Amino acid sequence: MRTENLKILVADDHVVMRDGIIKILTENFPQAEYGEASNASEIMQLINSNKWNLVMLDISMPGRNGMEVLKDIKEHQPEARVIIFSMYPEDQFAVRAIRAGASAYLTKDVSSKILLEAIRKILSGGTYLTPSIAELITNELRSDHDKPAHEILSDREHQVFLLIAGGKNVTTIGEELSLSVKTISVYRANILSKMNLKNNAELMYYAFKNNLVE
Repeated sequence: MRTENLKILVADDHVVMRDGIIKILTENFPQAEYGEASNASEIMQLINSNKWNLVMLDISMPGRNGMEVLKDIKEHQPEARVIIFSMYPEDQFAVRAIRAGASAYLTKDVSSKILLEAIRKILSGGTYLTPSIAELITNELRSDHDKPAHEILSDREHQVFLLIAGGKNVTTIGEELSLSVKTISVYRANILSKMNLKNNAELMYYAFKNNLVE
């Protein structure tokens, strides 16, 4: 792809992170056009008003999370390539992200070399999978007939599940996700019901036993 026609949207609720990503990309794609968004509403406004070749998308933002936004982006601009750029480890969201249409899932501690390698491969039409993500996908395909309980959760439920498992209460989770305590409590009830668990203690034990939290 000719870089002078390249349009890249960087979506992250932290200004420092957006600035850092754009700085790295500008040094390597100086003729590209860049856009910035800090939440789901801003992302979709830009998606609806312009065509983007690449979207760098944080998975954890106020309101609707990156997994939900990813699906909206692919619905409105299926040709746009999306990299999920996340603080969450690969084994928590990577397979879900690739399944939902992401072209790569990168954690925020990757080197700029890996980031640029992924971008170049994606812009040439490929998908960038780290060896560990490829193994996760292979393992899921092999065991698709016997999915663990947490795999039946929706993307938002899965996010709330991990936050509860990490020891956060509904008030803190609500503030972090910009959702009401009542909404988080509904998610919590759905999670416990779907996973056949009785309380937070059982949920946390399940997450620890399945290596979903440290």
